[in-house]
Amino acid sequence: MSAAEPVDLTVADLHPALGDPALTSMNFLNEVSERYPAAVSLAAGRPYEEFFDLAAVHRHLDTFHRHLVDDLGHRPEQARRLLLQYGRTKGIVHHLIARNLAVDEGITVDPEDVVVTVGCQEAMFLVLRALRAGPADVLLAVAPTYVGLTGAARLVDLPVWPVAGGSAGVDLVDLAAQVRRARAAGLRPRACYLMPDFANPSGASIDTAHRQRLLDVAAQEDLLLLEDNPYGLFHGDDGPRPPTLKALDSGRRVVYLGSFAKTVLPGARVGYVVADQRVAGPDGRVGPLADQLAMIKSMVTVNTSPIAQAVIGGRLLEHGCSLVAANTRERSAYTRNLRHLVAGLTRRFPDQPDRPAVRWTVPAGGFFVVVTVPFPVDDALLDRSGRDYGVLWTPMAHFYDDTAPVRALRLSVSAVTPEQIDVGLDRLAALITDELARRAG
Repeated sequence: MSAAEPVDLTVADLHPALGDPALTSMNFLNEVSERYPAAVSLAAGRPYEEFFDLAAVHRHLDTFHRHLVDDLGHRPEQARRLLLQYGRTKGIVHHLIARNLAVDEGITVDPEDVVVTVGCQEAMFLVLRALRAGPADVLLAVAPTYVGLTGAARLVDLPVWPVAGGSAGVDLVDLAAQVRRARAAGLRPRACYLMPDFANPSGASIDTAHRQRLLDVAAQEDLLLLEDNPYGLFHGDDGPRPPTLKALDSGRRVVYLGSFAKTVLPGARVGYVVADQRVAGPDGRVGPLADQLAMIKSMVTVNTSPIAQAVIGGRLLEHGCSLVAANTRERSAYTRNLRHLVAGLTRRFPDQPDRPAVRWTVPAGGFFVVVTVPFPVDDALLDRSGRDYGVLWTPMAHFYDDTAPVRALRLSVSAVTPEQIDVGLDRLAALITDELARRAG
């Protein structure tokens, strides 16, 4: 729109969050990818597309339809209505999600404590909307933080207070200190958001012993934990996966956020939330927090697409409700790519005493590696990288809730081949070498 075009509103007339950088980050990163379509993108955290199969979508739908008729006893007209009509707000695959959590994660959950959502992003929004009861409420989040969480919190007027991550994935001393600092200021910390497995963007994970201590701190401080787990299946070795926080949760401290975007199909846009915390109503009746979230959802999206849920449900049924079994190829591809990327960084940036160090994380799985460089990394540098060097990545500054310069970038291995990784790293190395020379001169 040109500056001379008449306007009816200004951003100042709308919700304050619409001018916040957290809400513009995703749009900016998508626009950069569109602006430089020939560039190798090590930015996108999208799942690997080579395994996508349109025919499988129809098969999953048929599988779930048969499940409705043969296993659940629905008459044909009932099954048709369930799939094609407005649906139950909490969802129609909640029982299969509960079975999946039992099979893959050792989590026992009542299906009625599950709300099926339009992606995990809606699950986050519903929980934050429910928790934000007044202006004194604040949310804690391990920094760096997934920008979608920060943006959702802005939309419900819930301030986000950062908690240090540290080498253990979450600094428990800082977590307790931030809770007490907030309370001393007359505020009410409602929950702490974190990704215990291969976090976006840091790639960091929390070991089992630290997870248990985290639950102990949450109990001591009377704090909920919002556990987001989109990457937990994609560990890079054959050893046992650490239990989720929810699997260790004996005091209903954990609200569990799940997504099928990485493990089944992002285009289905299906996620869920497990909210088994007991809530007393004004009439004295007690029910799960999931019931309250469903009421909010009914006013936001009414219900999650039954057809999309059926596709997810069919995929679960075809693999005995195990997403571990359903993602054998995907996990292998991500592990291969992660190792290839780390080895490529090692070859291109050997330790040299005569130049500033370039460092990177070596996560045990997941999608993301963080590269630290000796100069600030910002959107202008990303734009130049796409235009002049043909490689895209994500500035880590997007994941911090302040304007301080950040000397790091995130690389993603999920949507590329090893050959593309090599090309992308060659181009990234050229950018970093030239930037160091420019600053030295």
